[in-house]
Amino acid sequence: MIKIAFIGAGYMTEEHIRAFKSFPEVNAVGIYSRTKTKAENLAKKYGIEFVANSIEHLYNEKSPNGLIVSVPELSTKEVCLESFKYPWSLMIEKPIGYNFQEAKFLCEEAIKNNSKVYVAFNRRYFASTQKVLNDIKEFQGNRIVSVLDQEDLISAKLGGQPDNVLENWMYANSIHIIDYFRIFLRGEIESVDPIFKWEPGSPKFVASKISSSFGDVGIYQCQWNAPGPWSVSVTTQKRRWEMRPLEQVIVQDFGSRKVETYEKGQLDIDFKPGLKLQAEEFLKAIKNQRSNLENIQGSLKTMELVKRIYDL
Repeated sequence: MIKIAFIGAGYMTEEHIRAFKSFPEVNAVGIYSRTKTKAENLAKKYGIEFVANSIEHLYNEKSPNGLIVSVPELSTKEVCLESFKYPWSLMIEKPIGYNFQEAKFLCEEAIKNNSKVYVAFNRRYFASTQKVLNDIKEFQGNRIVSVLDQEDLISAKLGGQPDNVLENWMYANSIHIIDYFRIFLRGEIESVDPIFKWEPGSPKFVASKISSSFGDVGIYQCQWNAPGPWSVSVTTQKRRWEMRPLEQVIVQDFGSRKVETYEKGQLDIDFKPGLKLQAEEFLKAIKNQRSNLENIQGSLKTMELVKRIYDL
């Protein structure tokens, strides 16, 4: 059995518990949250045998093989620094750090402690994303990846987000969709050229051209406090894929007006999209098998791309 423990007791923690509990080889051995009542409620609901009083208590009592961390952005640093002390494998919800500087610091600390740290980019494991990744292997030549982002600071503030998080909202929320450039653009990011620059005092439109060392091109566009759905398209000379909503794929071939639509995959219906496949990859990592989970160093590259797009 693989022993998995959880830190946090909110919505994402519950979704992770559901995903991991679906594997017969997993034993959910413990949970810790500063809000102990919420942790106790989740433990009772999902048959988790132990509610800890601290991270140290959790490790010493249960010695989990893997730890899932899903806490608010401003709590991540403290939780990570304590969690890095123990020899478990970690999967931490993005972003690791509420801004780039904090993310860089935590990456350095993880390396210093020889911690095995992965970051939960669940959209990489959507059936739609996997469909595009599998299809596109057949097509040579350059790609154009277009990402449409939309962010609503007004609603985020009304939802109770702290000022530090609101000021760095592109890290907290845009990272979910900016990461698609690192999924679909090949090679390293060579340049980020602004089309419409970020204006922190008056957020409206942001747009950039992103060029990779492989010759692929990304176009990023974000509407701030304005309408617009999240969407991603990947275009080659012979075929185009569009994810809108992100859980669905529309495919069109050159020379044809016919489109094929691939709806949400069954795993993304039974569980929060991406979490079941992502959990499977984390279990592979724990067993030292080949896994395509993003590690903390790779996560920092996505944070750096956010920083370059917004010239922060």
